[in-house]
Amino acid sequence: MTALTRPWTKRPLPAEHRANFIHLYLDIAWFGILSGSAIAFMTIFAARQGADGFQLGLLNAAPAVVSLAVTLPAGQWLQKRPLPRAVFWMSFWHRLVYLPMIFLPLLGSAAFQIWALVGLVLLMSLPGTVLAVGFNAMFASAVPPEWRSHVAGRRNALLAVCYMAASLVSGQLLDRLPFPLGYQVVFGIGLVGAMMSSLHLWFVRPSQTGGYQNGKSLGDRARPGMMRATGDGFRAGIGLRFFTRTGQQPRLRSRVLSGPFGPIVGLLFLFHLAQYLAIPIFPLYWVNQLHLTDVEISLGNAVFYGTVLLGSTQLARFTNRFQHKGVLLGGMLTMSLYPALTAVTQNLTMFLITSAVGGLSWSLAGGAIANYMLEQIPEGERPSHLAWYNLALNAAILLGSMLGPLFAQQVGLATALGVAAVCRFGAALAVRRWG
Repeated sequence: MTALTRPWTKRPLPAEHRANFIHLYLDIAWFGILSGSAIAFMTIFAARQGADGFQLGLLNAAPAVVSLAVTLPAGQWLQKRPLPRAVFWMSFWHRLVYLPMIFLPLLGSAAFQIWALVGLVLLMSLPGTVLAVGFNAMFASAVPPEWRSHVAGRRNALLAVCYMAASLVSGQLLDRLPFPLGYQVVFGIGLVGAMMSSLHLWFVRPSQTGGYQNGKSLGDRARPGMMRATGDGFRAGIGLRFFTRTGQQPRLRSRVLSGPFGPIVGLLFLFHLAQYLAIPIFPLYWVNQLHLTDVEISLGNAVFYGTVLLGSTQLARFTNRFQHKGVLLGGMLTMSLYPALTAVTQNLTMFLITSAVGGLSWSLAGGAIANYMLEQIPEGERPSHLAWYNLALNAAILLGSMLGPLFAQQVGLATALGVAAVCRFGAALAVRRWG
């Protein structure tokens, strides 16, 4: 991903793109409110209702299962339809599922609510996967390459600010309102943010139907349609726009794995597997082991995303010095500290420090991985190469999200986090040696 390269530099917006840019800014602002409220506290709600590691793992694994099956057909389906309208309607149906979440805390037993939440996440994953592919392509079609760092920089900053504000407000509401009313209000805030974000997507009118070509990451950290896991489980939707290009069918060609890109796919699979071993364990550890309040968790979320923004502002400088692979490795190695520090956290201060480390590490790894991969792939073969990576990514999310909680049941939460940290470190060293 591209850094926040002087996002606030005063440049007159070109008249033909002004409306699109403004709606893209407003879209991400409302999306930040959704992310900092309903999405950020979804797994926390489940944990407070008594969800075990297996159920929290399912909340991460369900979208991965759908993505495994739908991502490639979604690209082919979008090739045959007007992209802006398809993106809007997919976003609408995907985000409409936040409506029943408002009433979920009032329905049945706690066990029923947990399984209903898993079902709702699975339901929204189908239009969400199509949205993730379509929005990636629509952004590439609406924003010329020379303006991408400018637009993506402002969007990333707005996402961070609105996420932090929504998270802090949500934490205060959950602290002051009785349970489950507080979660109903937070889910309601998320629904408003979701619908307003979709409304602004309706007004985006790409002027370049096939997308502008420049062969680099878009630099946009928003991943609409992809469920954001707790902690450093933000999913990287890399190159999804290539799946919508007419004449470039994203087939899983076996020759890709037999070439130089094969080891890269395997190594990144191992890293994402190690990454997601810890993801379902984080909310369990925060709620059941540390007994953090919702206010304290909201502070951690704000610190995490604040350091993601801070790290992004320095990404271009680090990339110029260490190249994409060097920055990626630095982020991967630092990401191994996040579960390790979580395992030894005993108080709020240490929790906030750990959140800062996690956000900074993910800003480096998440910011470099896309361009690291794209520079390894020939221009005309990107769909087939990226199809294998997205398959490996979702398979890793599925396996990691299910294996991590099962392992934690056998050895305990803290030990499982420590083992996940070692696995992350080992996977990073493997990327350094063979990547």
